Amino acid sequence: MYVTIPELAEYLSMNEQRVKSLILQGKIRTIHDGKQFLVNKGQFTTYFEQVEKYKLLIQEYFQEPIPEDIDVKDED
Repeated sequence: MYVTIPELAEYLSMNEQRVKSLILQGKIRTIHDGKQFLVNKGQFTTYFEQVEKYKLLIQEYFQEPIPEDIDVKDED
């Protein structure tokens, strides 16, 4: 599904100037239909899936109990 730059800016919660800047830097792929630039919205789904995956990994990491330190023993 192709969207316009204003629609993409709304989808990404960014301002249009930032989106245009990313397009000019080549970080967002576009096509030009003669009147406007169109962006394939599908190129962002993989990114958002990866972000969610990393969020889950970080949550799992912080939920692991801290192992008892083997150096801390009562030697009395």
